[in-house]
Amino acid sequence: MNSFIEWLNKHLVPIASKIGSIRWLVALRDAFIAIMPATMAGSIATVLNALVRDLPTRFGWTGFVNSMQWLIGINSQVWTGSLAILGLIFAFTFGYQLAVQYKVEPITGGIVTLGTFLMTLPQGYTIALSKALSKADVATITQGGAAVANNSISGWGFFNFNAYFGAAGFFTVMIMGAVASAIYIWFMKKNITIKMPDSVPPAVAKAFTGIIPASVAFYVSGVITWAITTYGGTTIIELISKTIQEPLLHMSQGYGAVLLMTVLVQVFWFFGLHGTNVLGPVLDGIWLTAQVANINAFAQGKVLPYTWTRNAFDLYAWIGGAGSTLLLLLAILFFSKRDDQRAVAKMAIAPGFFNINEPVMFGMPIVLDPIYFIPFLLAPVVMVTIAYFALQFGWVSPIKANIVWSMPPIMNSLVATLDWRAPILQIFNGIIGFLIYLPFVKAANRVKPETI
Repeated sequence: MNSFIEWLNKHLVPIASKIGSIRWLVALRDAFIAIMPATMAGSIATVLNALVRDLPTRFGWTGFVNSMQWLIGINSQVWTGSLAILGLIFAFTFGYQLAVQYKVEPITGGIVTLGTFLMTLPQGYTIALSKALSKADVATITQGGAAVANNSISGWGFFNFNAYFGAAGFFTVMIMGAVASAIYIWFMKKNITIKMPDSVPPAVAKAFTGIIPASVAFYVSGVITWAITTYGGTTIIELISKTIQEPLLHMSQGYGAVLLMTVLVQVFWFFGLHGTNVLGPVLDGIWLTAQVANINAFAQGKVLPYTWTRNAFDLYAWIGGAGSTLLLLLAILFFSKRDDQRAVAKMAIAPGFFNINEPVMFGMPIVLDPIYFIPFLLAPVVMVTIAYFALQFGWVSPIKANIVWSMPPIMNSLVATLDWRAPILQIFNGIIGFLIYLPFVKAANRVKPETI
């Protein structure tokens, strides 16, 4: 065991440390964190509409639903301004956070990535007609800027709100936003900017400073988007969605991908690296994208497109934090005879219920503890396996609402899925994890603290 841990410490930890220090990945992680207020507001609106519209409708309570139309309308507006345009919001926060990482003016950085994202979207539309229109109808449509020909209506300047402004835009923002940001940051770092006198107010000076870098970034992005649209017969967002985003999301729904991510987070944490932060860009870039797609589909009454999403890890594999350390704390409080571990467990149990596990990770410590390495890795692997197949078989509904990471167990699974079976699965997994930790807690009783 010690030789295996030494091998991991020698070969894996340096790689993880380098990944965690890459500024582009840190910016990506922080950009996803920054959109949390919009994600939560939209999720609250979605859950409220499910409670006052969707569930009562199933029971035929039309009178109640009609009386709540005012709240349903407000929730719909909140969803429109948050989850429905999360791609737009993320487009700004990604550029902003990249600029912060490279210590250049961040507002302009966010504007550059936001504008670049809008360039990648298709703006033309064609609507096929089932029958010919009257001359009056044709005149009205023409006055509105559209054209009528060959039994269809076509025009320009239309953004498909439902198709591209939500999670579907994340990968395009990551790729094209990164290209535009790199150009903006390079020009800023090289001081190829407009210099203003010291007497000019700082806000005005910063705006002028970003003119040249932002303009070059916009024009490079414009050339790329124009060339692909003109000669490729598609738009960048459609190209990225078909060749990158859809294959990755499809792969993320496989058991192997879910299991690998679970194992990597545990291994990184064992060596003192915040696994969920180090791998946050992957977790959020792929599984949060799937989760937002689920939430938006549920809000629109559509079938949920994905089974396994970002919060599924938190609900079923990481109860009380990575490694499901809340279950370890309970096992220690019930069965440990070691005063040192019981003292840590008493201190860490309250934060553990809110998924804060740093006190037990570094206070026990679990980090680099050879006794707890096996259950720390094994418990989440077994639990994620049980949950994955429970969801695949349809025994529990997938996540359809975002939750705050600090929400306690049982409550978080019920709110996230709106399915009474989810807490049962969570409790079952909790029992399994508890039983996995238990023999190692008893084994630790026979080890003197100074020999660990």
